[in-house]
Amino acid sequence: MGEVLIGGTASLLICVFLSPKFIQFLREREFGQHIREDGPQEHHAKAGTPTMGGLIIFTAIAVPFLLLTDIDARSLGVIGVALACAALGFADDYMKLVKKRSLGMRGRWKLLITMAISVGLWLMATRWAGLPDTVNLRVIDATLDLGYLYPIFIYLVVAGTTSAVNLTDGLDGLAAGCSAIVLLAYIGITFTTRQTDLALAAACLVGACVGFLWFNSFPASIFMGDTGSLGLGGAIAAMAVMTKTEVLLIVLGGIFVIEALSVLIQVFSFQAFRKRIFLMAPIHHHFELQAWSETKIILRFWIVASVCSAIGFTLYQQSVT
Repeated sequence: MGEVLIGGTASLLICVFLSPKFIQFLREREFGQHIREDGPQEHHAKAGTPTMGGLIIFTAIAVPFLLLTDIDARSLGVIGVALACAALGFADDYMKLVKKRSLGMRGRWKLLITMAISVGLWLMATRWAGLPDTVNLRVIDATLDLGYLYPIFIYLVVAGTTSAVNLTDGLDGLAAGCSAIVLLAYIGITFTTRQTDLALAAACLVGACVGFLWFNSFPASIFMGDTGSLGLGGAIAAMAVMTKTEVLLIVLGGIFVIEALSVLIQVFSFQAFRKRIFLMAPIHHHFELQAWSETKIILRFWIVASVCSAIGFTLYQQSVT
């Protein structure tokens, strides 16, 4: 318990104390956010806000974790995937900001790298951590043996979660707050099942998210960029794989599922019927265009995220008792 508390607190403090200098560094080099022309008009005022805050998030995570870890395969897998996805996000941010390529890294490279990360996670989970090639359907108390299809399933979990968190990162503090809530549930899951090193990894992730919120809350002084959103998405996906809660993640991370589904529904509706269901997708932009204040949307989405995580945690506890 002590190491988990120390790790989370250390990550929070590192993020809080290093962020001001990092924000100044980004401003001096004009690494500012580019705002899409087709986005909400209110967002154009945010143009130039420093981005790539994910670098400070994962520095704050890695330092205390590496100092306190017992070199457990599961927790190393989580942090390793998180850092790999953050590196992919950094490359995307770098292409946008430095190379002035508005779309960032080419889609096929993102696909190939995500596949490689997923294969690495599969090997880490099954070969090093000794987990089975099975999917636990905890709600109905059943297990599916996927065998050689399991790495494909892991890819779907990683790609889906990173994309969903990335889509959620559209308002100040929304993705960081929702990620902290989901990962807080994973602290509970891993701690109650005595997976102490996994609990340490989750605590470091939560601490860094909360520390980042000090500067990312509305109005944001810094954005996490793809470095942060892809890294946090990778961490949540890897946590689900290492705790065998891949299917339960649909409930635990329900807020991310809602955001991703809103985009899928919008695209399908427009392609099939030339009609839009929402004023704008992801769904948080829909509420913006309905004149909800940004803080109201963020707080209400945090509430939804908390309810989803609480339900998911309860379902998990029922499945293991």
